Amino acid sequence: MKKGLVYVADDEKDIRELIKSFLEEAGHTVKIFENGDLLFEEFKNQEPDLIILDVMMPGTDGFALTNKIREISELPILLLTAKDTDMDYIAGFTAGCDDYFTKPFSLIKLMMRVNAILKRENKTKKEFEELVFGDITLSLPLKKCKISGVEINLTKTEYNLLNYLMERKDLAVSREELLNEIWGYSASVETRVTDDTIKRLRKKLKDSGSKVRIETIWGYGFRLKLED
Repeated sequence: MKKGLVYVADDEKDIRELIKSFLEEAGHTVKIFENGDLLFEEFKNQEPDLIILDVMMPGTDGFALTNKIREISELPILLLTAKDTDMDYIAGFTAGCDDYFTKPFSLIKLMMRVNAILKRENKTKKEFEELVFGDITLSLPLKKCKISGVEINLTKTEYNLLNYLMERKDLAVSREELLNEIWGYSASVETRVTDDTIKRLRKKLKDSGSKVRIETIWGYGFRLKLED
């Protein structure tokens, strides 16, 4: 597994120190900040492999900072928040976060998620450089997606999810498998992150005029299907 550079911003000292301790034990290098503005200043000097942001912080909040970072980078962002409403989930994923942890959260699960992201980022290069399904082409070395030759903007998690589905073409993939392979969760963990990411990916494919759709297999998972 790739050992990465992780930035953590949280105005609660105990939380950021605990996260730092857990991730350093897993071998990662961790820099902590008491607010998002300090993190962003360091980000401009050196881009990390992953960022963990508290939502409610003095100065620029986590949602606004995620939007700001997304304007210039697609690196993975995890949000931490004491809020657990549907609107907060929507705000987080609309801003472009890759996952959303509600306080109090499990440090073990957070560490698993970080490990899963960095492991996938360091995945051995495949023998071929492009993956094609219907009108979608993925450039694997560049992590770019094109539909009918036109590049579309995907977050890293959206790209990884589409890549995983395309590797299996029209085979059904269970939610549990996606949780494990893309997010690093065990099947027993309840999360809306898979459905939320599928929904965003579907919209981007539709808005781009793709003939490929993500079909729901009720009670099981998803598969790619090419419209006639």
